[in-house]
Amino acid sequence: MEESLLRKKEEERVITWVGFLEEVRRICEIAGPMVAVVSSQFLLPVVSTMIVGHLGQLYLSSSALAISLAGVTGFSFLMGMACGLETICGQAYGAQQYQRIGMQTYTAIVALILVCIPLSVLWINMENILVFIGQDPLISHEAGKFTMWLVPALFGYAVLQPLVRYFQIQSLLLPMFASSCVTLIIHIPLCWALVFKTGLSNVGGALAVSISIWSNVIFLGLYMRYSSACVKTRAPISLELFKGMWEFFRFAIPSAVMICLEWWSYELLVLLSGLLPNPQLETSVLSVCLNTISTLYTIPFGIGAAASTRVSNELGAGNSHAARAAMLAAISLAIIETSIVSATLFACRSVYGYVFSNDKEVINYVTVMAPLVCISVILDSIQGVLSGIARGCGWQHLGVYVNIGAFYLFGIPMAAILGFLVRLRGKGLWIGIQSGAVVQTTLLSIITGCINWEKQATKARKRLFDGQLSADNIVV
Repeated sequence: MEESLLRKKEEERVITWVGFLEEVRRICEIAGPMVAVVSSQFLLPVVSTMIVGHLGQLYLSSSALAISLAGVTGFSFLMGMACGLETICGQAYGAQQYQRIGMQTYTAIVALILVCIPLSVLWINMENILVFIGQDPLISHEAGKFTMWLVPALFGYAVLQPLVRYFQIQSLLLPMFASSCVTLIIHIPLCWALVFKTGLSNVGGALAVSISIWSNVIFLGLYMRYSSACVKTRAPISLELFKGMWEFFRFAIPSAVMICLEWWSYELLVLLSGLLPNPQLETSVLSVCLNTISTLYTIPFGIGAAASTRVSNELGAGNSHAARAAMLAAISLAIIETSIVSATLFACRSVYGYVFSNDKEVINYVTVMAPLVCISVILDSIQGVLSGIARGCGWQHLGVYVNIGAFYLFGIPMAAILGFLVRLRGKGLWIGIQSGAVVQTTLLSIITGCINWEKQATKARKRLFDGQLSADNIVV
């Protein structure tokens, strides 16, 4: 009996090792295109900031502030809510409840469009809000104009993000890859023309973002509607979509809060930098640093999306060992990726500031901040993959508690102390928020290490087959 148990354990170890190697391959196949998709989408506002920045320091700081606020008050929340589909639809795909995937995607689109209505009112009044909280009036005026022209992009983003999750959880990566890359390629000359050739100046950058996002939406929507690859999951639009609202919000809100709490903490640094002496310089430099880590974060976010897809698919299918192997494979890839990227960034620390500005003072300050940015890249890479695993398992609510404690009870107070009281200014703000990232990554690692994968698989299957919106209840 004892010999039989030992043999069984040995077999499980062999299966786990083989499964790990297989999952490395699968994660890479999904992560590669997803990194390109996420990078292309993140680069749209970054490209606009880079092009507008060459109009002068005022336009760089105001457009960077506007995009930061758009991320804080709109884009981050919509993307976070859409990530709730990674749990619902990802596990449904593993359980072969295909019609449920299409219906939940429609539910998410309707829900996010409704959320956009109050957000758009906030964006239209952004200039007055910035002045009220003490920001420089000149910067506030230009940032307010830029944000107002981003309102169409907000509604486009509300449709785009659920569509991205729809294709992601089915590993239909080619249409997303093609659409996102073509959109980015067209966005660059479009933005340049609108900024420098039409007289729109800085708001041309915002209009270019809106046009590019809606172009991406139209392509993916047409592919979903007419492609044979989407036949299984393309449910007809009906009033049934409202029946899934409760389940969607149950996962979407914690997903949004988990992502937003971290995103907001970094964006808060830009606002705090506006209260420092020489606000144009401080805001410009911290915005460059934030744009840098946001752009590089697309790589671990893509790996995290692949991990979420694989983990949720396998949990939905009841394969706990495969889900655990996917987790180990994703973390291993994240460690390799962040080692290469952070080393490359450090080697280019005296050069990359020129991408955002021609101002020598800004470039020198960015060079000083570069080592700290490299540390942020390392921490973000690890936690980005851990967050993807959390979404695949459906325990986003734990991520909420972690981010509240790490950033709002520790990181941000530390940033304020170092930036204002110790007078380290922008460097102090960044060191403070990094201390919060260390706490966050540590806690997420501990939680991930304690996951009971068999229990998670059982829980996923029970929710799928005992939930309110079963596949049998959807009208086909």
